[in-house]
Amino acid sequence: MTDPPPISPTSSPFTRALLAGALAGTTVDLSLYPIDTLKTRLQSSAGFYPSGGFRGIYAGVGSALVGSAPGAALFFVTYEGIKSRLRASREQDDRAGDTGGIDEAGWRVPVGHMVAASAGEVAACAVRVPTEVVKQRAQAAQQPSSMAVLRSILAQRAKIGVLGVWREMYRGWGITVMREVPFTAIQFPLWEGMKAWRRRRTGRGEVTAVESGILGSIAGAIAAGLTTPLDVLKTRMMLAKEKQAAWSLFLQIWRQSGPRAFVAGLGARIMWISAGGAIFLGSYQWAYNSMTAIT
Repeated sequence: MTDPPPISPTSSPFTRALLAGALAGTTVDLSLYPIDTLKTRLQSSAGFYPSGGFRGIYAGVGSALVGSAPGAALFFVTYEGIKSRLRASREQDDRAGDTGGIDEAGWRVPVGHMVAASAGEVAACAVRVPTEVVKQRAQAAQQPSSMAVLRSILAQRAKIGVLGVWREMYRGWGITVMREVPFTAIQFPLWEGMKAWRRRRTGRGEVTAVESGILGSIAGAIAAGLTTPLDVLKTRMMLAKEKQAAWSLFLQIWRQSGPRAFVAGLGARIMWISAGGAIFLGSYQWAYNSMTAIT
């Protein structure tokens, strides 16, 4: 009797999503960090040059490194898990002949991608928001480093208590979710739809990493442009000295700077996320395909 073949550590879709997501998140954050810094300074209420201008464009990179791998891994584990469950549900409905009158090709698949991506973003924000708060304050030159920002927040414990420190670390949680959910609800159905189109054109079972990167870049650019106003609001909220409600801050920006303020950093954001989409989704596809081939 022969022994069964050993199970590869990457045979599980959960493990592949976890490792590929962590690699993708770290790769994109490190490679595009300078553009992210410039975008943050363009959106700062203090102005571009008072916030640091072109100096110290890697300020706050430490916090980005801490949060990028776990945040992206958490996103893709949630995304792939919910997507596979929804796909199994659709297949079961198809076998039973019960589609609820919904045209699957037209609605059920992209809606499933929207739901999965939105859930993934909400999960990832548990890691992303605290690191984003620290990172953006360092980028805007409020403190010389990520560690200095973190210490300044923790030093407020005697004044505002542990709960107050927790709220400060999660400042902008609501607006970040409000920005990320529409962004991913646009980007991921576009990306998945273009990948499906490419698979049909080529007859292959999966797209290559380069193809995934190109399609991710297109989807990211479209989503980035449409969600820039929410990104401006989120950045201003995280950089503010005092906590302020999103609607109150929106009205304040509108009165003081007018509607043009809500497209501040539009070019930098589109360039950053377009390039980021290529690197993020290209490296994710490469890692995922490589681990699938190993198994």
